Amino acid sequence: MVKILQLFTSEAQLVRALQKGDTKAQRHLYEKYSARLLAVCVRYINDRMEAEDVMIEGFMRIFEKIDQFKSEGSFEGWMRRLMTNEALMYLRTKRHIEIDIDAPEAQQLTNYDWADANLEADDLMAIIGKLPTGYRTVFNLYAIEGFSHAEIAEQLGITESTSKSQLHRARALLQEMVKEAENLSRATTDVVNRLKK
Repeated sequence: MVKILQLFTSEAQLVRALQKGDTKAQRHLYEKYSARLLAVCVRYINDRMEAEDVMIEGFMRIFEKIDQFKSEGSFEGWMRRLMTNEALMYLRTKRHIEIDIDAPEAQQLTNYDWADANLEADDLMAIIGKLPTGYRTVFNLYAIEGFSHAEIAEQLGITESTSKSQLHRARALLQEMVKEAENLSRATTDVVNRLKK
């Protein structure tokens, strides 16, 4: 491992080696970024084994398209975008993203204090993972990946207004889910404190 790390002291060197098809560079890239890029896949695909399969396919796509990276902007950002596209393609072909236009609206809450909730990042990601596929996909693309509604609409084959509606519903449902998690956490803490007395 040490030899591999010494070979690629800069991102530019790594990219050049990848563009030449260097297998050591490919292995180094995988070892360096697989955990981060798997996290991208898991945000879209709840089943970890399926997410890992998508990540592997995503790395193959990165290796195939490496010549398209022109060192303009972040290399990791470029890879994340390819990985996101791979996850979306998987959802479209295997799971069919369900955009539920007729779903009942989650209760409209105008207070966004839920964002400051006393939850760990992992807890929040777990809650996001429980959203319906369409809500979760739009939320991840907009709030985490930074896509615009126009880009989301193009990616998912929906209208911009549907994207906005799905995001609104995802946020409202998240608020409800975060409140439930906080209430459960408070109740558990109360029980534990009573048992200590």
